[in-house]
Amino acid sequence: MRSAWHSRSVAPLSFAAMLALTACGGKPTDLVLPGGIPARTDLHEASSLPPDSVRTVARRDYGWRLIYHPARAPASADQGAARALCGLESRRVARIEHVPRIDPYADPGAAMIDIYCA
Repeated sequence: MRSAWHSRSVAPLSFAAMLALTACGGKPTDLVLPGGIPARTDLHEASSLPPDSVRTVARRDYGWRLIYHPARAPASADQGAARALCGLESRRVARIEHVPRIDPYADPGAAMIDIYCA
């Protein structure tokens, strides 16, 4: 048989545990990438490419690295994506370099480009 003290102490402990767990939830990040770009998970949207064509968008010291499927993207998609990504930093596109894939079988048909912003 439980005592009256036991049933009264369980409720406050449960409530405290619930508060502690909700305090650990995901919070917006204030991380800023090089170039002053806020880190977000939707950088692929900033590339201006159709979502099914984009594989990876990553901020690098020189600008951006983009892996995408050209067959699923409009013509001159690399130039449009470069303008959009460099535009996030209010910079212009200096050059676009097509990078050979080390393992083309990892994602067949995907192309990798480095976008240099000036």
